[in-house]
Amino acid sequence: QVQLVESGGGLVQAGGSLRLSCAASGRAFRWYIMGWFRQAPGKEREFVAAITWSGDRTYYADAVKGRFTISRDNAKNTVYLQMNSLKPEDTAVYYCAASEHLGYSSSYYYTDPIRGYDYWGQGTQVTVSS
Repeated sequence: QVQLVESGGGLVQAGGSLRLSCAASGRAFRWYIMGWFRQAPGKEREFVAAITWSGDRTYYADAVKGRFTISRDNAKNTVYLQMNSLKPEDTAVYYCAASEHLGYSSSYYYTDPIRGYDYWGQGTQVTVSS
């Protein structure tokens, strides 16, 4: 009924760039908070980036700060993740997530995949070769 569909993943060499897209459809057309997480084999889901509905606030994991940029186009109901200067350590399945929360009192919740988000996409594979 609600769906998030990621696209844009693929294989890229270290130092290259990719742009991931997440298109939302279904009942929820206004998701106030949207984020990106990633999960490498054998590891827990890791927060990557998040953005509020207006784009007034953005949050980034230290590992990607300065290299990745999250943005959104509410008219298209789409969130993007521009990934530059990719490293082999960025290799993972990347998941789009959405929350119906307007905001959080603590920035911690933007990074919490369990408490912070309500909907998830199926993921898109990003592989960065060395």
